[in-house]
Amino acid sequence: MDLYRTPWKLVPNKIVRYPGGREIDRFRGIEPAKDDRRPEAWVGSVTTVINAEKKGDPYDGCAEVDLPDGRRMYLFQAIRENPTKILGEAHKKISGEGLGVLVKLLDAQFQLGLQCHPTRAYAKKYFGSDYGKAESWIVIGLRDDVPEPPYVYLGFKKDITREKFESLYHKGDIRGMENYCHKIPVQIGDVFFVGAGLPHAVGAGCFVVEVQEPSDITVGAKRYTAMTEKEGKAYDERTLGAYIYSGCSYDENLARWKVTPKEIRRGPWGGEVVLIGKEQTDYFSCTRIDVSGETTLRNTGFIQIGIVVAGSGKLVYNDGELSLKKGDEIFLPAGVKDAKLCAEDHIALILSHPPGAQHESIER
Repeated sequence: MDLYRTPWKLVPNKIVRYPGGREIDRFRGIEPAKDDRRPEAWVGSVTTVINAEKKGDPYDGCAEVDLPDGRRMYLFQAIRENPTKILGEAHKKISGEGLGVLVKLLDAQFQLGLQCHPTRAYAKKYFGSDYGKAESWIVIGLRDDVPEPPYVYLGFKKDITREKFESLYHKGDIRGMENYCHKIPVQIGDVFFVGAGLPHAVGAGCFVVEVQEPSDITVGAKRYTAMTEKEGKAYDERTLGAYIYSGCSYDENLARWKVTPKEIRRGPWGGEVVLIGKEQTDYFSCTRIDVSGETTLRNTGFIQIGIVVAGSGKLVYNDGELSLKKGDEIFLPAGVKDAKLCAEDHIALILSHPPGAQHESIER
């Protein structure tokens, strides 16, 4: 068995953070599903949460994998055994021995705090990170027991200025800051790109796949007062400077950040679309494939991280087959070629890709 030409089954995880987690359980078929303050699953991750050491687990956020030879280990440990064969030369030239992408399941029981994420240049200067945190949301579920229909805050309104935002920030007026942002109702299937520096908040009841740069840097809109005056001024400047104060109308904002999936191939078996591609960012990409028969997965020459979002079936490859059902997570080394995705009735995967992967239209 050639481990590097074989799909790998990822071990599901859940990360302790804030209220939520029930929809991840439901998605995975776990009963009783419950909100356990583990609202995020980091899928195929080799990235740690920003406070991993303080939490007492230096690998918190990292995914485990069940290898075809029976071993279970962290994915980053498996990659270290032969990074060239697993990642491929093209990947290593762009992203080194990291994955260059981070994939999550995120379940918001309540609205998350207003925030933004830094650009790469800002992250390098103020956080010592090579990665900023451009991200994207693919809505795959909605709670029906929240106070209002699920929504997101995304993007500044037309009349924003830094001075207006800063005044509310210093007053601690979170609601006022939110009112300078567009509030957008969401439906299952909606796709949003969230550029670095863009204010945003995931609303109560949203269950999303989040594909992003491999970073856990978040810049909230809340002041912290347990600092010296000098520390507080530096913190406030770093926070306020991370936001990009560029506003527009509601319709212009939707046109800028809400994405229309682009079909790249279709046949009697089903179809595949690009959810996030080069029109949005060069930092990562994401596709969805829906199959009602069987088709060969595209090999981009790069790794792929897959989440089964509907149905069931199997992935047939040179040395065997891997059964799949809704909620399963897989890692495809770059060398996996000619693997066939076969549906029992229907199966759908969201596939996330690192920088460098291309998705040209190849079949109509």
